[in-house]
Order: sequence, then C-alpha cells, then structure tokens
Amino acid sequence: MKKITTVSYLAACVALGAGSVQAAGFDIGGTTVNFGGYVKLDAMVTSADGEIAAVGRDFYVPALTPIGGESTTRFDMHARQSRFFFSTATELEDGSKINGMLELDFMTSVNGNDERTVNGYSPVLRHAFIKYKNWTVGQTWSNFMDLASLPDTLDFVGNPDAAVFIRQAQVRYTHGNFAFAVENPESTVTPFGGGARITTDANATPDFTASYNLKTDWGVVKVAGLLRQIAIDGTHNGVRYDDEVTSYGLSVSTKIDLANKDDIRITLNTGKGLGRYVGLNAINGAVLDANGKLEAIDVTAFSVAYRHLWNDQWRSTFLYSTLMADNDTALTGVGATKTTQSYSANLLYQATKKLMVGIEYKFANRELESGADGDMNRVQFSAKYDF
Repeated sequence: MKKITTVSYLAACVALGAGSVQAAGFDIGGTTVNFGGYVKLDAMVTSADGEIAAVGRDFYVPALTPIGGESTTRFDMHARQSRFFFSTATELEDGSKINGMLELDFMTSVNGNDERTVNGYSPVLRHAFIKYKNWTVGQTWSNFMDLASLPDTLDFVGNPDAAVFIRQAQVRYTHGNFAFAVENPESTVTPFGGGARITTDANATPDFTASYNLKTDWGVVKVAGLLRQIAIDGTHNGVRYDDEVTSYGLSVSTKIDLANKDDIRITLNTGKGLGRYVGLNAINGAVLDANGKLEAIDVTAFSVAYRHLWNDQWRSTFLYSTLMADNDTALTGVGATKTTQSYSANLLYQATKKLMVGIEYKFANRELESGADGDMNRVQFSAKYDF
C-alpha cells in the first residue's frame, strides 16, 4: 500500500505564484504528487457608459471601459476563476529534485459558454513547467512580473491598469537574487490612423528579461528589465508590411510591511513599446506610420495599494491604479486610449483558514486622445474555498 502523506506546496511553485498554497499529496516510487486549488464564486453588478464587451464583464479590463454609449447596468455571476493544480517532486540520487507543475482554470476560455443551460467553460492552461536546480522551463509568470506587489482584491487582477500580468513559455535561469529568461514573443500594432489591433506573430527573436529580487526585514523589492523586438511581416487589410522596432522597459515594485501585519504595495512600469506587458494590452506596442514603418509607443503605469487588517478575520485593501500612453496622434488618431485609471476598496472576511467571503467596489475611467471618456462602477461579491 502506498503511504499517504500531507505535504506543503512546492516551494518553487509558491515562488512563481502558481495556484493555491493548500496541498495534499501522496508518494509514488520516490515521487511526491501534490494537488490543490480553490473554488471561487464571483457575483457583480456593473454600471457603465455603454455595453462592456466579452471578458470585461467577468473582471476589470482597462481597454474595455466603454465610452460614449447609453448608460447600462448588468448583473453577472460565474465560477470561472476556480482552479486546480497538479505538481510533482522527484528526489534524485544526488539529493537534488525535479519539480513539475500543471495548473488550469476557466477564466479566459471563450468556447462552451452557454448561460441558457449548463454554463460550461473549457479549461485554460495557466502553468506547465519543469524546475531543475537553477532552471525553470515551460509556461509560467513572466520574469518581468512581480507577484508580491499584486493587491489583495476580489477582482481577478486587481490593478490591471499598472500591472505586468503575463504568463508565457520561457526558459529561466536563477542565480541567487538574479533571474534571466528568454520568453515567447508576440507583437501588437496599431494601424496608421487608428483602427482594430493587428496581432502579428512575426517575431524572429524571443523576448529577453532580467530581474533582481531583494528580501529585507521590512519587505521585498523587485527590479526587472525587458528587451524585445516588435515586428510585422505580412499582409494586413490588403497592405504588405515588413518592419521591426526595438522595445524596452523597466519595472520597479515593492511590498512594504507595516505594523500589525498591514502593508503597502507599489508598482511602477515604464518603457518604450511595453504593449501587451502592461495594462492587459490596453495600449499596443507600436503604431504604423504612413510609410508602413513601426514606431514604438511610450507607456508609464503606476499603482499603490494599502492593505489593513482590522483584526484576525477582517481585512481591507484600498487601491489606485493608472496607465498613461504617449501617443503620436498624427499616427494613432484621436480614438486611441490616452489614460486608464481605477480606484477600489474592499472588505474581506476570513471565516476559516480555507474559506473567505468579501465585497468590493471599483470605479474605472478610460479617456481617449480626443478627450472623450467613459466610466465604470462595479460592486462585486465573492466567496472562495481553498483546498
């Protein structure tokens, strides 16, 4: 009979922010198998200056805040954020370990959705990676991203205006506080004069990231850099394009521990052509000029969140987040997004170690280069059970 044990969640997976910290496991021939996750219900009432498209009704997506439409109020309820992870740890003869990780949720699936009857959603791959010694190979959070600075919110991301929120395939090498990675590339481009986004998939090189993580008595700090190519090579809207431009970015983030277990979480991201790396791709990486050449778009994003523990069971987070683009309107047109910003506050109740319920209010605004803007107000209730 195989011995059943209770084991802690893989330290490597915790460091990469994959899944819940709850875990149960068993041993098979020298390999410890772990599993866990959570079930989460989200219910929300949203009022906005128009209809919110697609996934923006499930969580806050800055680019989807509507502008110029008739006022709407919509109620939505789903359990799509629920997730499950499966991980393994195999100890080798030399004492080292090989760790494997697979995690799924249903948050961004678009097929199988039928709210008339079964409300079915297809599983979506979140993490699938191998960790051996200093190497991490597979899909997980970008090395350019900092999980520690993400706020404690009911919304899926919390501060998407400012956050780097990317999971993608990569090869990462970690040495002490430093980490270096080559990651899967993708380019998003605004047509000359504005219009629908062009997703090119034309990169000839990977994205390069480097980071430094510092843990102190008062909290953590992460500094990360990004260097990548934005490329277009193909026919779009009947026009042939072939060009590339260099993009780079800097990310500085921190979580500062305060008295009574309170904390402040700050994120600053800035760069040329950050595009999909910040704001859930609210701003594209580059824009085409009249000659079909690419010009990278400058972006700066910032957020600050204060988390306060009222007592052992009650806590709140107060958050501000913003994204600012430096568009050349002669190229993008005045319909391009200039800024997005959001404010939120919540009250969370930790009923037991594994069960949390809470309520959250979020206000969001998006402004175009023309000066037109639109607002969104959302009240969200959530219940979450970790297993």
